[in-house]
Parts: sequence; C-alpha cells; structure tokens
Amino acid sequence: MTDQAPVALVTGASRGIGRAIAALLVRQGYAVTGTSRAPQPAEDGIEFLPCDVTDAAQVARLFGVMRERHGHLDVLVNNAALAGGAAFGSEAEAAEWGPIIATNLTGTWACSRAAGALLRDGRGRIVNIASILGLRGVADQLAYSASKHGVIGLTRSLARALGPRGITANAVCPGWVGTRMALDRLQQLGMSPAQAVALTPTGRFSEPEEVASLVGFLASEAAANITGQALSIDGGALA
Repeated sequence: MTDQAPVALVTGASRGIGRAIAALLVRQGYAVTGTSRAPQPAEDGIEFLPCDVTDAAQVARLFGVMRERHGHLDVLVNNAALAGGAAFGSEAEAAEWGPIIATNLTGTWACSRAAGALLRDGRGRIVNIASILGLRGVADQLAYSASKHGVIGLTRSLARALGPRGITANAVCPGWVGTRMALDRLQQLGMSPAQAVALTPTGRFSEPEEVASLVGFLASEAAANITGQALSIDGGALA
C-alpha cells in the first residue's frame, strides 16, 4: 500500500544523530521508520525495526517489510555506524578493521542497493552520514577514516548511477557533535570536550539537531539538483 505521506528510513535511529534526524523527518510530515540492532517500541512518531546492517539477510528482510508496508521509499538516511580507534600496527587496529568497514561502508552500500528499487524516480533521496574524517586522515583511526572516505566515494558513485532517475545522493560530514558516542570517543582519546572545542573555530560542538537540519534540507525539494556532494558541518574545523 502506498502512503499519502512521504516515506523515510533512517538506519541507526535509536539515539544521537540518527534519532535527531528521524524526529526532524517526523516533524516534516514523513512516515518514518528507524532501525536499531535491538527491538525497540515505536516512540515520538518513529516506528522501529530491528536490523544489523552488516547482516545481508536482515537488510533484505528490512526492505521487504518497507515494500510490503509502504510500496515505495522517498528518503534513505544511512546513519548506522561503528566508531573506533587504535594505533597503527596494533592488534586492536587489526581487530576493529573488519567490523568498522562492514558497518560503516558495506552496510551503507547494502542498504543503498536494497533501496534502489523502492526509491521513487524524480523524488528519491539518499543521504549518507559520513564524517570530516572522510575528508582527512587521522593516525589512530585508520579503519574509521577509511570507511568514511569510502562512504563519500560511494555517495559520488551513487549520484552518477541514480541521477538519470532523478534520485540524489549526498553525504553529510559532521565534526564533533554533542552526543554520547562523541563523549565516549573523547574519553578513549584522552581528550576533554574543552580540548576538542579549542580546535573548532566556532568554539563549540554541533548539536544533533543541526546535523538533522542539513539532512532535512538535502531530503527536500529545494535540494533536487544537489547531488554527489560531501557537505561538512564542523564549526570550521576543516577551514
């Protein structure tokens, strides 16, 4: 059945940036489905479906449910991600490579591929959540940086593959964002929030809602001719 409301799917929507994106799309009138690894009840207008984006069978099941319930998809936001960081050449680096690449890059590809047949010609949008670490390297985050560079390359290729159908694909590249995940990562790096903020010209972290607003714009009709782009929201960190 085709809903009157436009349909959006946001992976990794249970918290942080993903939750802010899903909530914004609800406010914009979308019928929003979010994914999480564990089952979660519907909340704030967001319906949740369990999905591990590294599991091909679960991805196929997710998009099968979307097809059955809605018949089409207007917006796919690939947000599900795994962070990490370890010294080059360490055992920890070797251990985290596979899971991070599988989640951040292969998972984004798998969901985009599955969404292809559902995205509406002339209206479909893919927005991939990358990172400013997809635009520069970091010595102790090889897997994460490589995965996000890959997401940007994938985004540009999707823009070319889907452009003839009137479907856009863009990447959003946040810097430090005020989420639990970011604070945990700072602790792992031995940095305080104040030290991280000092590296940002605007002197503050972005808020999840600010990242969501950029995604909402890219999903809108106003952005119909913006595609293949990697847009930073980083307080000037890459300036």
